[in-house]
Amino acid sequence: MKIIRFLYQGQISYGILEDQKIEPLKTSPYEGFNPTGDSLSLNEVQLLTPSIPSKIIALGLNYRDHAAELGMPLPKEPLIFLKPSTAAIGPGQAIVYPSMSQRVDYEAELAIVIGRQAKGVSPDKALDFVLGYTCFNDVTARDLQKKDGQWTRAKSFDTFAPMGPWIETDLDPDNLLVEAYLNGRKCQSSRTSQLVFSVPEIISFVSQVMTLLPGDVIATGTPPGIGPMKPGDTIEIRIEGIGSLINHVVKEGG
Repeated sequence: MKIIRFLYQGQISYGILEDQKIEPLKTSPYEGFNPTGDSLSLNEVQLLTPSIPSKIIALGLNYRDHAAELGMPLPKEPLIFLKPSTAAIGPGQAIVYPSMSQRVDYEAELAIVIGRQAKGVSPDKALDFVLGYTCFNDVTARDLQKKDGQWTRAKSFDTFAPMGPWIETDLDPDNLLVEAYLNGRKCQSSRTSQLVFSVPEIISFVSQVMTLLPGDVIATGTPPGIGPMKPGDTIEIRIEGIGSLINHVVKEGG
């Protein structure tokens, strides 16, 4: 099942998407699936971020092939950091290239969307707290990341967390193809079987640190092949079983 969040005639709603048709919901999917009985076409609406997270948790160095590419040892435990909810944008929206950075990179990632409150959960129960999965781009000001020695500024600019186009609920996350295409050229390609820490392990670990709330997003790390974008570029994140997230890059103030 594909869950979307959309704008139609000035009103924001959630809905279920099937065969280009939308069945709007009376409430958020975290409160249950209560259809209005109406029907809309996908081309009538504007897709928004499929979730409104209270926080976005992301992982660094969580693909074995990415660690090998960088010549770095695998982490002993998940390396987590936060991106603010204000960084989130939906499909088709612009990534703004900030004037204080000289290099802004794409990072294709599978993202987990939490369905209900989770705290201190075990790996074997972790998937019970998942609503579904979506595509994610962990946009990063690479030069500022290196300059600062910590990642907050580099990861937190407005528009630096594209996600979407929807939440796929019926998905096994263990061996999905994750790819990035810059202006139509494939730049990243790997499978989630390369994850150092699996989806259940990630959820469990994060929930030991902080309470996860419905709608929170966990980005699971990026494959090898990260690289820079520039204003005028189009970046596409494709994930097997979910779909395609496309955003373009614009210059700040322009």
